[in-house]
Amino acid sequence: MIDTLKKTLLAGIGAAEVTQERVRAGLKDFVAQGKLSATEARATAARIAAESRAEFEKASTHVGDQVRELAAYVDGEHLRRLHALEARVAALEAKARKPAKARRPKA
Repeated sequence: MIDTLKKTLLAGIGAAEVTQERVRAGLKDFVAQGKLSATEARATAARIAAESRAEFEKASTHVGDQVRELAAYVDGEHLRRLHALEARVAALEAKARKPAKARRPKA
């Protein structure tokens, strides 16, 4: 499972690298065509890079949270919770099976 996560993250990093190369090539083409100045291209590249880092951090945090949650299940946390719930249900069912005391009407 850890290998799968590693491969997924590496694939995401690889995709980001390819995207970065494409952005640079596209901006270079815009500069060559005169649609952007070199300064504008650098600013755009910096903005895209910053947004990409922010998205990567957000995704990394989410993946980390999911891994921690999964690890909690693996270490038996879900079993402890399940057993506690089963005990509570059994106690409530036992209580429900006891006959209610008959009340005498007040005179």
